[in-house]
Amino acid sequence: MILATRDLSIGYHKSAVGFDLNFTLNQQEVVCLLGANGCGKTTFLKTLLGLLTPIAGEVYLNHKALSTFSAREIAQMIGYVPQAHQLFPYSVEEVVLMGRTAHLPWYSTPNKQDIAIVHQSLESLNIAHLTQRIYTELSGGERQLVLIARALSQQTNILILDEPTSNLDFGNQIKVMEHIQNLKRQGFTILLTTHQPEQAEQIADRVLLFHQGHIIADAPPEKTLTIENLAQIYGLEEQLLRKYKDKR
Repeated sequence: MILATRDLSIGYHKSAVGFDLNFTLNQQEVVCLLGANGCGKTTFLKTLLGLLTPIAGEVYLNHKALSTFSAREIAQMIGYVPQAHQLFPYSVEEVVLMGRTAHLPWYSTPNKQDIAIVHQSLESLNIAHLTQRIYTELSGGERQLVLIARALSQQTNILILDEPTSNLDFGNQIKVMEHIQNLKRQGFTILLTTHQPEQAEQIADRVLLFHQGHIIADAPPEKTLTIENLAQIYGLEEQLLRKYKDKR
């Protein structure tokens, strides 16, 4: 167990959107979270990262309560790719270098080793040619890969990705998912959210289904991604969903 929750309730300002959530993420495991918009997936991820305080229950990181770690310590252990991230027009190198912040002593500047790690992260995703480009001038797919490179530069074994292919066209979705597959093959432990069952089938060891504030299923894709479960979490009639899947 690398990351776990026990009887966790999550939300904002004591208004809960998730209740009694019990979850474990094991080493070198890839877990996908599926659920309708507004069901609490992003809130759950932010709570796992310590960005939000639990309303009740506890999060555990490496068998220790998350609340005992500083934000800096958590960032040294978990890389995070947010769903949407607006940045000033920095170069790609500067954006990825932000991932080194948790490893730098206070008031220090990046050294040659930090720069080398940044370049290694970019090269691992085949985007080293973008190093001096301005982040805000890149395509959506390129921006997403830059944010993944920033998480890799944190040099953690755990990656949390919040809808890494959202707002990308079909081609860029395939490219981003292929890079995530490569990270899986390299032995990273990955937790990601997605709206696309096909992506979960492709990459996940386990799939969690969120519905009305609860985890209603937690099992391998072939057991969770059923017509009945998908119809329930997305508020669809089973007949309509079967017709859609038959056409694909």
